[in-house]
Amino acid sequence: MKPARVMASDEETELELANRLFAEIAALSADDKGVSRPAFSDIETRTLAHLEAFARNEGLSVWYDDGGNAKFALPEDADAGRHVIVGSHVDSVPQGGNFDGLAGVMAGLMCLIRAHRAGARFARPVHVLAMRAEESPWFGPCYIGSKILTGTLRAEELAARHKADHRPMSSHMADLGLPVDCIERGEPLTDLAAIEAYIELHIEQGPLLVGKDIPAAVVSGIRGNLRHREVCCRGEEGHSGAVPRAFRKDPVLAMADLLVRLDESWSTILNMGDDLVLTSGMVGTDPKSHAMTRIPDAVTFSLDIRSQSAATLDAMRDLLRAEMLQVERERKVRFELDAEMRVEPARCDPELVERLKAAMAAVGQEPFVMASGGGHDAAVFSAAGIPAAMVFVRNRNGSHNPAESMELADFVAGTDIVHAFLMGVPV
Repeated sequence: MKPARVMASDEETELELANRLFAEIAALSADDKGVSRPAFSDIETRTLAHLEAFARNEGLSVWYDDGGNAKFALPEDADAGRHVIVGSHVDSVPQGGNFDGLAGVMAGLMCLIRAHRAGARFARPVHVLAMRAEESPWFGPCYIGSKILTGTLRAEELAARHKADHRPMSSHMADLGLPVDCIERGEPLTDLAAIEAYIELHIEQGPLLVGKDIPAAVVSGIRGNLRHREVCCRGEEGHSGAVPRAFRKDPVLAMADLLVRLDESWSTILNMGDDLVLTSGMVGTDPKSHAMTRIPDAVTFSLDIRSQSAATLDAMRDLLRAEMLQVERERKVRFELDAEMRVEPARCDPELVERLKAAMAAVGQEPFVMASGGGHDAAVFSAAGIPAAMVFVRNRNGSHNPAESMELADFVAGTDIVHAFLMGVPV
């Protein structure tokens, strides 16, 4: 073991480092509200470059993989063959919070810095991964960066168009020099056999840890999802005061009817003890032609269906189509589905969960295990056959909004768990 490096008296503490870096990246990606770090954007690139400069200043090794993601390691571990990955994403939703994704990258960096300053070595070599493109609002598909690395990005996902410039995802990748041909062929852009485990720290996106007054938790599993970015219901336009109910083909009321039916089924599924959440986060009629006094001819809406059970997702797919047919017959409208996007539910590796629980106990925290409602890159690595696990950090006010509120003390508590795990705390 190398002798411990003596920290200079004017050197920032780990807490000060984290606070400064969070603030700098928030300023770098500030929007009218919150932060916006679009997938495959210049802002995302500048965020990675800022992390690179920060890490090099701390004496860490930095390089970029074929997916355009930044990687960090202790100098002596940079060329290691088999290694553990600690990672998350740096992009955000539009006008989102600063901690979703970024906290996981920061936790990995803090573990490296802690080891480097102490002259310590991890039980196994560690590479920290700062990924591009996890959030779905920019293109539609989610977990793009991890799907690229694992060779699981589908052709229809690669062809998805950006919400603003409408260029296909493949063009944005080409602009950054990513090997689009390899991605199209489904070739992994990293050596999956070299990854011993994938560990991801993430803010909790719900209220459980706040309600239980617990700073951090180990995650047992991750919900899968079934998504349609744009469902269109087509009816027949008409005057709002002149068309009687019996003659209407109102797509808005048909959409509402469908959503109510799905909501009723949701309640039934929960009462049966199964897991499910359902959201329609984007709804709209054509702003070029809609009016208060006009029955619209069409309405578009999104669907995001999530469950920890693949069988429940399958059942919801069948139910969606059956209910659409029924509403079409009753209301004389037509539903059009775009391509389905799906990610399978993932169970965190049981051995890793036990080791993270032991690490939690070793740093003086009462072990607590919970399921993840949101989806994460860890699910993609798990589906690719890589043992994966997660740590949640308490966070107030939910996620995907500017009000995300993670206390730095809770961030350190979560980082302590990951660090103890990487140092090889025995089960």
